[in-house]
Amino acid sequence: MEAVSFTRMDQGTAAEYHFLEQLEVPFKAGAADRVLAHLALLGDSYGGYRVSRLGHSLQTASRAAAAAAEEEVIVAALLHDIGDVLAPHNHSELAATILKPFVSEKTWWVVRHHGIFQGYYFWHHLGGDRNAREAYRGHPHFAFTAEFCERWDQTSFDPDYPSLPLEAFAPMVRRVFSRPSTFRG
Repeated sequence: MEAVSFTRMDQGTAAEYHFLEQLEVPFKAGAADRVLAHLALLGDSYGGYRVSRLGHSLQTASRAAAAAAEEEVIVAALLHDIGDVLAPHNHSELAATILKPFVSEKTWWVVRHHGIFQGYYFWHHLGGDRNAREAYRGHPHFAFTAEFCERWDQTSFDPDYPSLPLEAFAPMVRRVFSRPSTFRG
């Protein structure tokens, strides 16, 4: 079979769906490489900072690695701003969605909420509520999310920090993305 015969999903047979499922295996296996390629797009986005978004991501991940964080947390630190190119207004949600099938609920929650927690460091300068993260106080992952932002995210705009190159993180990204997915779809 080269292609399915249906033009509507409700017309497909079990054999056709098994055929499609087999074709998806190598595509899904390439997700880590596509994520790494997309992350490289952040190298073109300076936006007034002293480092590119890619530089910020590499620095955040390098700081997490230097602190001996778990591998999935290092990968999350690397990818936490990957949504900036496509979803600058809700980049945290996009990054968390990409990671969700492969990381713990704790790591997903940190990435999902880091934008609000990061606001602690600058929203008050723009007329916003720097304490917006307090709405989540009492959540089991509040402290770790605050720590993620304090130690690694908000400190990672230093052009002189000796960040590891993207290639150093590629094996970690591939290992995390090769985990059995918790999502069927």
